[in-house]
Parts: sequence; C-alpha cells; structure tokens
Amino acid sequence: MTQAHTQDNDEATGRLERAVHAAETALIEFEIAVETFRIEVENYSRLHERRLGPLYTRLEELEAEIAEAVAARTGAPEDEARARQARAAIAPMPQVSELFQGWLDADGFTPEGYAMLTEQSVQEPPRVRPGEEARGIYRELVRACHPDLTVDAGERDRRDAFLTRVNQAYARGDADALRELAEEWARGPDTNPARSRGEELYARLEWLAHRKELLADAAAALEDSAIGSMLRMAGDDPDRMLEEVAGQLRQRIADREAELAGLLAG
Repeated sequence: MTQAHTQDNDEATGRLERAVHAAETALIEFEIAVETFRIEVENYSRLHERRLGPLYTRLEELEAEIAEAVAARTGAPEDEARARQARAAIAPMPQVSELFQGWLDADGFTPEGYAMLTEQSVQEPPRVRPGEEARGIYRELVRACHPDLTVDAGERDRRDAFLTRVNQAYARGDADALRELAEEWARGPDTNPARSRGEELYARLEWLAHRKELLADAAAALEDSAIGSMLRMAGDDPDRMLEEVAGQLRQRIADREAELAGLLAG
C-alpha cells in the first residue's frame, strides 16, 4: 500500500471519527433535554397529586353531598339516581390497602409504594423544575459521564449506574448532592472512550441514529401526555401554574360549599 493511499485512508477514518464524535455530542444533548423534561413531568405529576389531590377529593365530596341534598328535597327518581352515582364515584374500594400490604390504597399508590417502584425518595420534590444551579451541574455532569460515550460494555454499565444516581439527585433538585457526584466522577479512572476504526465507526453511527429515533419517540410520548401538555402550557414557571390551579379549585370548593349550605338551610 502506498504512502499516499495510507494517508487517504487515515484522513477518511479521521473524518469518520469526527462524525461519530459530533453524533455522540448531539445525541447526549438530546438525551439531556429528554431526561430533563421527563423529570419535570414526573415531578409535576407527583406535586399535582399531592397538592391538588385533596382539593379534587373535597370537590367530589361536595358534588356528592349537593346531589344528595337535591335528591332529598325533590324526591325525584332521576335526582336520587344522580346522587347514588355521585356517591359511588368516590366510594373507596374495600380492603385494597390490606390486599397490597400498604403499597396501594383506594386513591392509588401510597408514597412508599410509588417510591419503591420508581426508586425515588418518598419525600416529594420541592418544586417541578430544579433550580438553575442544579440544572447547570446536572448538564455538565451528564456530558461527562454519559454511557453513550463508551462502547465498552463494562464501562457502560458503570456509567449507567452512576447516571441513575445523578438523575435521582437532579429530580430532588439537590445541588449539593450533584456537586458531590461531580467530585466523585472527577476522582474516578480516566474513562475517555477509545475511538473505534473503520467498520466499527460506521456501526457506531448507525447505533447513534437508531438511539436518536428511540429518544424522539420517547420525547413525543412525554409531550403528548396529559402532564406533558400541562407543562408546555405552564411555560417557564410550572410551579406557579400549580398554585393557580389550586386557587381555582379552592374557589370552586367555596362556591360548592355555599351552594350546599343554601340547600341544607332551605
């Protein structure tokens, strides 16, 4: 093989390596965006249930009591049927908690059961979107430790386990824990990925493209979900949206309480 031919091959391989590196970088940025949104969806869902769940429960109880008061006043069969339906809709399922040993009750998974299934803390996150400091540390840490930066199976497993801890700390909005994880990663072994050559680089590009398609599907599913749609509507301050919804529910509760009081007084 001539020196010129060898040089051409080296240049072609170098271009391919640069293409793989660019694809890896783009994929990681995409994964950061998807994972960030997934955590916000999860946090929003948990906070929505914890903060607004009791208000929805109170509103449903008032609707049932109003229907029962109307039925008692009119004695009409259709009003009595509506009252029974309203009461049945909020009646707890008997013995659910006993059947599932405290993991599940009539309102769904208990905090302990949910945490066991999702490997999350029982304590609810302080807010939907972690603070700016936590977001900055998280992004830099993921860029450094992401499993997609290696083709070695053992190293990928190590990074997967570490990234799980990083995601959990970020979901809590725990900047201190993220700083400790960043220091831990910096103390670890040099795990810069070795660049494969030739056909392996082509295979790597194909894998990265396939991974991007899977992430695009996951992102679309998150955005199309009920909570994802609410988050998109919330814009830059999803926590404020929770408070606004809570305020609207409290006003509806006050209106229904006044309506019920009028029915009972009459």
